[in-house]
Amino acid sequence: MKEQLLNKNQSTMQNFKYLLIALILGITSNYAQETEILTKNKAVRLALENNYGIKMANNSVEIAKNNASIYNSDYLPKISVNAAANYDSKDSNITFQDATETEINNAEQETYNASIGLNYTLFDGFGRKYNYQKLIETHNLSELEAKAVIENSLLQLFYIYYEVARLTENKKNISQSLTISKNRLKRSQYAYKYGQSTKLDVLNAEVDVNNDSINFINSQRLLANSKRDLNVLLGRSSQTNFDVDTNVNFKLTFDIEKLLEKAKAYNIDIQKVNKNIKLSDFDIKINKSNYLPNLTFSSSYGINKYNNDVTFTYANQLSKGLNAGLNLRWNVFDGGSTKTRVANAKISVDNLKIQKKQALNQLERDVANALEVYNNSIFILSSEEKNVETNKRNFDRTLYTFKLGQITSIEFRQAQVNLLNAVSNLNTAKFDAKKAELELLKLTGDLISRSF
Repeated sequence: MKEQLLNKNQSTMQNFKYLLIALILGITSNYAQETEILTKNKAVRLALENNYGIKMANNSVEIAKNNASIYNSDYLPKISVNAAANYDSKDSNITFQDATETEINNAEQETYNASIGLNYTLFDGFGRKYNYQKLIETHNLSELEAKAVIENSLLQLFYIYYEVARLTENKKNISQSLTISKNRLKRSQYAYKYGQSTKLDVLNAEVDVNNDSINFINSQRLLANSKRDLNVLLGRSSQTNFDVDTNVNFKLTFDIEKLLEKAKAYNIDIQKVNKNIKLSDFDIKINKSNYLPNLTFSSSYGINKYNNDVTFTYANQLSKGLNAGLNLRWNVFDGGSTKTRVANAKISVDNLKIQKKQALNQLERDVANALEVYNNSIFILSSEEKNVETNKRNFDRTLYTFKLGQITSIEFRQAQVNLLNAVSNLNTAKFDAKKAELELLKLTGDLISRSF
């Protein structure tokens, strides 16, 4: 009875194993074709070219550039052309002072006129000058905002890229562990066949193969999902297959004082606050321009022609001439609205300066925190490397003694799992350290300029 139960369990395990192998083959067949190697530099290039957020940010820069053009500055004159043609037909009853009356029917008149006019503001209290300078600074601010979008997109790109790399390494390690478990299963089956082990050893080996197969399938799924996420970020088909470079280099050494100095000078958020302060300064000047007079020049040249029928005293009339003039307008008192706008603009500048102090304080904190995370990550990485070496030596020794039959399969499996976990922890530590490094580069404004 016991032997039948064991045979039934063995048959169930075998069927489950074959099902898992079929699933693995079905998943891996999609990757059998030639695969693109997506380097970090190529990923950056694709993101800059195709990322949707970056494209929209660049379009916003173009809009700001157009707004900062001389054509939107009020420095150029305004020229207008007008033309008209009218036809008039009417009946009139006229009574003179001596009480005599006359009647005119169907009196026709044709009128034609055309003119060209020019208007130009000679002086507007320097408001036009400050408006134009504000538009230029707004364009510069839009470039900073686009740079912030690019920076955030690249940070997200590297996060996903290194996640794909981590999952690629994990899949490789799980695959190696699965191979070890399959070899152990074959060894257990041969040993059982020749009476050197029990059926329980075979069943335990089958269970471990099945568990490793499930882990392998899950690693395939997570890797495929992350690859699709990266493809979408790169602005291309989510089904594009590729492999990534899993090598990670740490070339940077950080000093807190140098980091803070660079962050205060090049951090994009701080640069944006500085631009907003400058824009608010222009608002003060623009509002103050309303205290000064406004002088405009206007000129026009016109032609008027009348064609009349016999009922009029004259048949035709043509007049043409040039008109020019200056207009001075000075709003001496506007009820205090200009004074109110100037006062509010000054308060806005004060708020932005307070915001800058707050941003600098937060930046100092963020840099210190990020540096500590980075240093801790490097220490953990070093410890995990030593841990992997220790577990490798332990596994090699365990494998040797297992082949000699000096330890049980459970002890061997524990050493195998310990090694797999150690390698997985090393991968996590390696890519966590890289992410911490990326965060430091972003805070100091170096993320875009660095090559990875």
